[in-house]
Amino acid sequence: MAIIGLWLEVESQKFDAAVQKLSYEILVKPMKRMAVDEGVIEQGQAELAAVLDVYETRLANSKYLGGEDFSLADLHHIPIIANLLNTKVKAVFESRPCVAPWAATLLARPSWKKATGA
Repeated sequence: MAIIGLWLEVESQKFDAAVQKLSYEILVKPMKRMAVDEGVIEQGQAELAAVLDVYETRLANSKYLGGEDFSLADLHHIPIIANLLNTKVKAVFESRPCVAPWAATLLARPSWKKATGA
């Protein structure tokens, strides 16, 4: 189970760092009628792309981040992925042949659909 802990750390330290910047710029600022900084978005997308390249390598060898079974390592990604896939950042996910189906699988989980009413 150490691999799950490892991916929880990657999510916390690397993935979240990139997606929080993007979420604020793309989702929060428009709601607050604040100006969006395209430079911050470009930088955030580059950071996210670098992280997703690592995910791509992992997911080429396993169905989920922690192995062949869904785990907390995957669960922690679902809400932010759901939000970002409704923005232009979607292309960063969809351009990766292993990350894209992983993200789709996460969002297709019955529990996520039930929780969101989808």
